[in-house]
Amino acid sequence: MSVLPKTAAPAAARSTARAGGETRQVPVLWLALLATPVAAGANAPVLILGDMGRSLGVATTGAAWLVTTFAWAMSVGMPLMATLLRRRGTRAALWTGAALTLAGTVLVAAAPWLPLALVGRAGQAVGGAGLIAVAMSLAGNARRMGVISAGFGMLGAAGPLLGERLTGAVSWRAALAVSVVALLAVPAVGRHAKEAPPAEGRFDLRGALALTALATGLILLPTYPLPAVAAALVAAALLAAHIRRRPEGFVPAGVLRTPVFRTATLLALALSTSYFVLLFAVPRLIADRTDWSKGSVATGQLIALLTGSALALGFAAVSARLGRTRVRTALIAAGGAAAVTAVFAQSAPVLLAAAGAAVFGAAGANATQSMDAASAVPTAQRPTAIGLFTLGYQLGGALGPALATLLVLR
Repeated sequence: MSVLPKTAAPAAARSTARAGGETRQVPVLWLALLATPVAAGANAPVLILGDMGRSLGVATTGAAWLVTTFAWAMSVGMPLMATLLRRRGTRAALWTGAALTLAGTVLVAAAPWLPLALVGRAGQAVGGAGLIAVAMSLAGNARRMGVISAGFGMLGAAGPLLGERLTGAVSWRAALAVSVVALLAVPAVGRHAKEAPPAEGRFDLRGALALTALATGLILLPTYPLPAVAAALVAAALLAAHIRRRPEGFVPAGVLRTPVFRTATLLALALSTSYFVLLFAVPRLIADRTDWSKGSVATGQLIALLTGSALALGFAAVSARLGRTRVRTALIAAGGAAAVTAVFAQSAPVLLAAAGAAVFGAAGANATQSMDAASAVPTAQRPTAIGLFTLGYQLGGALGPALATLLVLR
């Protein structure tokens, strides 16, 4: 099955709640509001890279680092925030994420130079990772997770058009500040949480640093292939050696050895990468291959991504009846068809359909495979499994824009 059986799903919700310190089930719409605005903030730069570059005095490829840095920080922030959630409880992760989101937004709004804006984007991303980790840990089952994932897709779909409109009406800085809307949900979610008992043992700093180095090397592969490969290989070797010495550390060996977790995470990584490549590449492909205006492209992409996200929500709701194999087959078929179509299509509607299929695959994988990954490991390790799974998904969010820049946007 692609999700827990009916009798096991409530148990998973209760056990995850105990691990995070929850006392009552949080209404899913509050969880969606907490987690999903970060998707709009992440995708807001899609159509305004040129505006950001001109304002900061850098080329478009330089402005693209605001996208890559955001995705990198969210990737490495997810397991860090999941560890904070496991060791200190929901409330600590919630308020830490909120504080970082607010501080990062202030920096982005005021930064006169690209390096300072990058620091702000990193703060927004790590803060957003904390809010996402809390929401995912409190979801409890694939149906509720499907609402969150569909919200990701829908707000991510609205991000490019929202970014373009806010840039025209106010500033590109306002476009990059939309993730701060998530803070409206913090008090409501906080009322349902309590502090967790103090965790045993010391924080595994070496494991965290090794995983961060590995993720950084992987993210830089499209931009600096040879140094990134060398760094990733060294980091992987150090991490593997560290896991053997401390199998219950920051990256638990038991989680990595679970086949269901590995398959779910790799599938999410592949489909996420494909989606984010097409998210940034399709507008340029349409501009190069057709005579559509920028505004028409933004509107068309919004409709396509909203449709794909809505289909992913419905898919998550029925995934338990389809079975794990059928679910994964459907997701792979959608992602593969999207990639092939983008390469060969010359029509704008067909290219937009490819973007819709890509978001369906990515959002569907996030909803169904995250529950597979979490349910396959012991209760105490579920927050960590969710964090590592989301690291894989967010790696796609970092690799995708970099690959799109390399292949299409130069």
